[in-house]
Amino acid sequence: MTSSPIRVVIADDQQMVRQGFSVLLNTKPDIDVVGQAVDGLDAVAKVAELAPDVVLMDIRMPELGGIEATRRIVAASPHIRVLVLTTFDLDEYVYEALHAGASGFLLKDASADQLAEAVRVVAAGDALLAPVVTRRLLTRFLRLDGRPRAPLRERVGELTERETEVLSLIAQGLSNAEIAERLVVAEQTVKTHVGRILVKLGLRDRTQAVVFAYESGLVRPSGY
Repeated sequence: MTSSPIRVVIADDQQMVRQGFSVLLNTKPDIDVVGQAVDGLDAVAKVAELAPDVVLMDIRMPELGGIEATRRIVAASPHIRVLVLTTFDLDEYVYEALHAGASGFLLKDASADQLAEAVRVVAAGDALLAPVVTRRLLTRFLRLDGRPRAPLRERVGELTERETEVLSLIAQGLSNAEIAERLVVAEQTVKTHVGRILVKLGLRDRTQAVVFAYESGLVRPSGY
């Protein structure tokens, strides 16, 4: 039995961007663009109406920006994944978008294949955080206030030694397969650890785990 196509809503105030992404994604048999939104308010309404699996969300939009729209969508429907679209790989708002509940970010100049794969990745429940770009992003913004947050650091103590190690490797951008190889364990074992980490820390996905690891001081950006 074939699985249903991934349902996508595209939110961007530029018509050419919306239509371009829609055309690209609709060429993929496993992806179905079910709606387009012209701003943040429209995105929140369209998502409530259409119940997509993934939202491609521009950050800078009139009426309601992508960050607040993301926050509202995730709060109302935690299972819906938001993939933030940005023009620059160090957009000043991307870090805030991750805090709002976005599952990752993607550059607007991504190829058709990169765009489709990004949708598949977040739809599967994984985070889309390219390790190099993520490190640069977190390094830049944590320099604004690089002090670990004590309450978060205390919560790291809830994890076992191995879970702490796995969280550190997640924050460094390693996949489950890469973590398994590093720790010489089965990939399924890593998946189990990841699941327990998310539950213990009250995090919704790997994206939040990465942010938590940096903010708690468990992992430090380069230059510290």
